[in-house]
Amino acid sequence: MTQTILFDPLLPWPVIWALTAVTVLGLALAIWARMRGWLLRAGAALGLLAMLAGPVVQNENTAPLSDIVVVVADKTASQSLPARPEQMAEAEEELRQALEARPNTETRWITLPDAADDSGTALMQAVSDALADAPRGRIAGIIALSDGQIHDADQAPDLPAPLHLLLTGKDSDWDRRLVVRNAPAFGIIGEPVTLTLRIEDQGAAPDAAATAPLEIAIDGAEPKRFTLPVGVDFELPIALPHGGRNVIEFSVPEAAGELTARNNTALIQINGVRDRLRVLLVSGEPHPGGRTWRNLLKSDSSVDLVHFTILRPPEKQDGVPVDELSLIAFPTRELFLEKIDDFDLIIFERYKRRGILPAIYLDNVADYVAKGGAVLIAAGPDFASAASIYRSPLSAVLPASPTARVFEQPYLPQVTDLGARHPVTSGLKRESTDGTWGRWLRQIDLQEPQGHVLMEGVEDRPLLVLNREGEGRVALLASDHAWLWSRGYEGGGPQLELLRRLAHWMMKEPELEEEVLTAEATGQKMQITRRTLQDSIGAVTITAPDGSETVLDLQERAPGVWQGSYTGAEIGLYHLSEGDASAVIGLGPAAPREFGETVATGEVLRPVVATARGGILRLEDGLPRLRDVREGRPAAGRGWIGLTPREAYETLSVSQHPLLPAWLVLLVIAALITAGWLREGRG
Repeated sequence: MTQTILFDPLLPWPVIWALTAVTVLGLALAIWARMRGWLLRAGAALGLLAMLAGPVVQNENTAPLSDIVVVVADKTASQSLPARPEQMAEAEEELRQALEARPNTETRWITLPDAADDSGTALMQAVSDALADAPRGRIAGIIALSDGQIHDADQAPDLPAPLHLLLTGKDSDWDRRLVVRNAPAFGIIGEPVTLTLRIEDQGAAPDAAATAPLEIAIDGAEPKRFTLPVGVDFELPIALPHGGRNVIEFSVPEAAGELTARNNTALIQINGVRDRLRVLLVSGEPHPGGRTWRNLLKSDSSVDLVHFTILRPPEKQDGVPVDELSLIAFPTRELFLEKIDDFDLIIFERYKRRGILPAIYLDNVADYVAKGGAVLIAAGPDFASAASIYRSPLSAVLPASPTARVFEQPYLPQVTDLGARHPVTSGLKRESTDGTWGRWLRQIDLQEPQGHVLMEGVEDRPLLVLNREGEGRVALLASDHAWLWSRGYEGGGPQLELLRRLAHWMMKEPELEEEVLTAEATGQKMQITRRTLQDSIGAVTITAPDGSETVLDLQERAPGVWQGSYTGAEIGLYHLSEGDASAVIGLGPAAPREFGETVATGEVLRPVVATARGGILRLEDGLPRLRDVREGRPAAGRGWIGLTPREAYETLSVSQHPLLPAWLVLLVIAALITAGWLREGRG
């Protein structure tokens, strides 16, 4: 029980202070006048003022409360490294016994798992949550069992008691890690992307090596090996080989004695984009469909179009002097011999041999295809004539030959069964109101098609043929009436979409590859898609970062498209394969944040620990002793850590009563006044 004197004034305090001032003034006058009873009158006045102040005695019935010690046990992924689980188990048991032996102490244990979304070790958040659930006046200390590699030190709360860090790991630990900086999300195909790499050794590395091997693999291909200096930032230029997602894996072989190889790998995913698509359009004699091709290519701001049009053929004899012609000579030699490799696509639209392009130029176009170029032939009636471009060196790469027949009759273009599975023609939308396409009115007869026939026309004859030739691609459209769809003839059709897909397939855009295995990641879940022209596929083999394999059967979602989903158990690089198709995908970073830096250290938390004069000690040296220290005093030393007793209590009941009975105070005041009057009367 505790007693406290309180005041419950009968008058407002300003009035009491005013009366006190008047009393002091009156006593001063009495002293100056040498009145004999001034002392007795002073006693009476003070008694009256004390009664007006209302002094009371408050009795509190209390019960002591226990001190609270918060213990945070770091159970994140980095705590699974060698020797640390055993250290943690032993330290937890010893600490539990030591705290149970401490009188009047309550221990609150907190298990700290990996933070969500690869956020690392959120130890300060765990401490904040624990302090929010406990009275700050009872917190005697906070003890963290961790490797010290936390990732939210900047969010440390205001600590009411000392914080102590007991480090796991060993003083002799060391680790090698690979860091990749300046990795952009996008890069231009064929142009170097500069990445900054650094291989560094942390901790007690034995005889630090000057160099270390580095392996670089793109899209899971055979890695290339280089040698880089250790501890030095190195700028590495890498050219993206293709459009779409490029998965680049950097890895450093595991060195003997290092803590883990999980941070020896870095996974970078960069989307390859084309800077500009360079297209050469070679048109024969003008016709209504010529504008369609030009408008299609000019409508895309990323396309650089060079249009070579024959407006005045050599055989035209109209008597106009050459020096009066407004047309200039086209640089055919420069385009077809010197700069042909600068183009991504060459389109021959209703072109026939007229002696303008010599055979050597067309032979150079055939070589351009074999080396990886793309040629599209939009055939007109001249393709079936003696002046056909087929009757040139270009025939070596064309996917079909003409029969000299031209069908001048209405027909409805149809997608073949193979075309329904090919990304160029699969799912083409019907644009007319009745769900059918408009008819075309002309088709050139083809024979001996090679490659893939995606569309048919008159009497099921080939209309659109695609083929791969060498490293390049060739397409042949056996009609010059695709423009009827854009004019809305008989309801029109998906002319713009068809030609766009066709051009992008020829330029090897990844989303239009017909034989491909892809995967898209959302968190730890991946959506796997296998596109093929085959009628069936096998199961997909998924190889996890730890080398384990999972076989997954896909379901056919659309013609030629199989899909399935898979949830990865761990963060890292996954390899997928089915038949000849393969892919790689990263779920999260190749090295999780928990394994970015693994050597135990107290430097990250040292500023926070210092604010409450706590300590940082290694469990390798044994569990420190527990001591009681006063608030504000150093709370750690060699082999010990301190806890601050709070001496908190709980009030069970409160009672109040006057300090003195009122009748007694009045009697004393009356006696003092009477005595003062009598003394003054005798004088």
